[in-house]
This record gives sequence, C-alpha cells and structure tokens, in this order.
Amino acid sequence: MKPYILVVDDEPDIRHLVKDILEDEGYEVSVAENGTAARLQLQARTPDLTLLDIWMPDVDGITLLKEFTMAGHNTPVVMISGHGTVETAVEATRLGAFDFVEKPLSMGKLLTTVERAIAEMRKPKTEGVTGPGKAVPEPVGHSEVMRTLRARAAKVAEQRNTVLIYGEPGAGKSMFARYIHGLSDQASGPFLTVNLASLETEQIHKVLFGNGLGTAEASESAFVQARGGTLFINNVSVAELSVQTRLAEILSQEENDISVRHAVGTLPRLIVATSEDVRPLVDVGQFRRDLYYKLNETPLWIPPLRDHREDVPELLGYFVDLAMAENQLPYRKFSFAAQNWLRNYSWLGNALEMKNLVKSLLVLGNEADIEVDEVKAILGHNFAVEPSGTGDAQQDFELPLREARERFEKAYLEFHLRAANGNVGVVARKAGMERTHLYRKFRALGIDPKNIRHD
Repeated sequence: MKPYILVVDDEPDIRHLVKDILEDEGYEVSVAENGTAARLQLQARTPDLTLLDIWMPDVDGITLLKEFTMAGHNTPVVMISGHGTVETAVEATRLGAFDFVEKPLSMGKLLTTVERAIAEMRKPKTEGVTGPGKAVPEPVGHSEVMRTLRARAAKVAEQRNTVLIYGEPGAGKSMFARYIHGLSDQASGPFLTVNLASLETEQIHKVLFGNGLGTAEASESAFVQARGGTLFINNVSVAELSVQTRLAEILSQEENDISVRHAVGTLPRLIVATSEDVRPLVDVGQFRRDLYYKLNETPLWIPPLRDHREDVPELLGYFVDLAMAENQLPYRKFSFAAQNWLRNYSWLGNALEMKNLVKSLLVLGNEADIEVDEVKAILGHNFAVEPSGTGDAQQDFELPLREARERFEKAYLEFHLRAANGNVGVVARKAGMERTHLYRKFRALGIDPKNIRHD
C-alpha cells in the first residue's frame, strides 16, 4: 500500500507542487489549505506523514502540532516555514516534530526527509512488549543512586502488587514503569499507558473504563486492552473524585469478587505515577484515602537528576545515540567543558529536559563539538545553575512595588507550570488558588500554560 501523506499549506502553488512531486515518487497525497481543512482530513483518515506549514491564516502550525499530539496522532510531522527561526525550530522539535524544512523548499531535501520519516513510521513498534529473548531497556546511570534504584525496581517486578511511582516531572517514572514491566512475568503482554493530565474527565472515564466492566462494551476499557500485561496510569493525582471512585471500585472488586476476572479475563498489573505528593490531597479530601492505600502497596521514589549528577555525562551520550537512532540525526560530541557545565545545571525538567536539549542541539548544530556557549544559546533565558548567592533579585528593589510583584508572580507561576508539565490543576493546588482566578492571573501576566511544558 502506498504511504499516505497530508500536505497542509496555505499557498496553493506550493501545496500542489509538493503534491505532484510526491505522487510522482509513488506516494498517495491529500492537501489542506488551512487548519480547519487539516482537522477534517485527519478525522477522515490518519496519514502516514503530515507536512505542516507554520504560518496559516486561521491557526498556526505549532498549535496544530500540539492538537495532533494531544489527540494521539503518533505519525511523523515535518514542519515547513518560510519564516523559520531557531526558536520556532526548537519549539517544533520539543513538541515532537520529526524535522523542520525551510522555504524556499529544496525538493531534494524534502524528499530525503519524507523518506526518513516514512521509514521511521514503518519500524516495528515493540515498545513495552518484552517477550522471551528480548532485551529489557535498562535505565541509564552507574551512580550509587541508580544502581540502588534498579535493584529496587527488579524486586518490585517479582511481585504482582500495585506500584506507585513518584518523582519530579521528567525524572524517569515512565522509564521505570516499562523497566518493571519488562522484568515481570507479564513482559510478553502489552504495556498500555494512559496519561490523565492530557485528558478531560469524560475522556478519562471512556479510556479507562469503557462503558462499564462486565458488559460487551468493556472491550473499550484500558483494563481490558492491557490484560495479561501492565496498565500504566500517569499523573494519577489529577484524577477527579468520580474517576477515583471507579478506580477504587475496580481494585476492590479485583480483591473480593472473582466475577470481575470472569468478565474481563485476567486484569493487568497496575502501575501508577504522580509528580505531586498525594498525601496532602488525601488530608484535604481531594483524593480518596482508601484508593491511596490501594495504589501505594509498593511505593517507588525516582530521585531528581540533581541527586545523581555524576550520571550526566553518560546520559548525554545515551540521548545523543537515541536521537541518532530515532531521528537519523548526525553525531555530535559534548566537550568536557559543556559536560561539566551541564553537571551543575539545575535540570528542573530532569532527564526529559536533557533529551529535548540534546535533540535540539543535534537538529540545529553543525559537525563541531558542542560547547558551553551553544548549550546556553539553546537553553536561552531559562538556563540556571545551582544558586551562588548572587543574582538579579537585587535589581527588583529599584522597581515600583507593583512591577516587582508582577515579575515575581510571573516567575513563580512559570516555575510551577514547568514543574507540573503545564498542568493548571496541579499549579492551582500548589498556589492555593481557584482555577478561575489562576487563569485570570495568567492572562494578566501574559502566561500561556500550553507553552510552558517539559515535553
């Protein structure tokens, strides 16, 4: 079957020229002149590859890329722009774009990029299914912290208990969930991830529970789709009480009522993760106490990267290799000075932030070694190393009180948005504010939560 490509561009000459050339190369091609048309095309049929223009009259390509990602479209997206900037390329890469091509288009480069993207799309997807003879991906690091953590995870894998993994955003909770699955006796079964932070409550009910356990429609349930394997529920702390109640009911029935197992087959092993401490939510009635104790049968803490800085050089090398393998990017080496500087970097986004940084450096750089100045240029104003006791805070004392307060509030909220991976509900609880008031504050300070994420 011919690979199917969707070309989204508001310039008719470009989209039809690209369509004609791609069809000559043996691809099946559809075109869309704006974001609205692109959405309709995606609803009708999922493409194997999307070529997406950045600037369009109704909606920008970055916004569409976010929508596609949130909707679960996992096929490659190549961004196209006649107004390309380093910042735009970094943002597109951070959001998961496969590559970035500038206008005027070089058809040779475009065809090469299309071929690489299609080849990547056609690779067998074996993530999370670790059968006999398959290697289990091992979390990287030779520090005492990582050796101890891997040993604990291996012990956890031997049991069928529900596991609660907690740690900062980007610390590696998903990686360790997969690691536990790969070492368990369910390794030959599926590994299914449900990220509650990316779904509305109604969607969570449909994805997790289908239309009710024990009915024909239960095949839609994640608990059924993951049977014989592992169901990984990420960001469990954001679940509304109605979702918590359904989870508690299922776990109680699994313990006490054999009819549930008869209805849906063997239920999967459950691993849940959170970046937020759930215990305070229990104390204030925002999280069910019985559910917390059921989920917390076996807790596993993933420490932040700053607690094992000695692993930074090894992780940098790992993410360079990963970017080369996944995106066919050229090899680049970090200089010793850059490695040392990054060992002292704050890593608010932990390993996930490092992965995105490395990919950006390989996408945008040349063949030379990666030096400190280039790292700082990519990180921009967000870079920070361990505080030395000096900084720009003194300068705020010269500002009018209102301006100084607004500057602090903006920095405070952006910090917590990054820590919460853009989840407004988590930030509202951290700040002790109602969501409505928090959104007003965002507007007043010019903050867009969608643009402040780690991944």
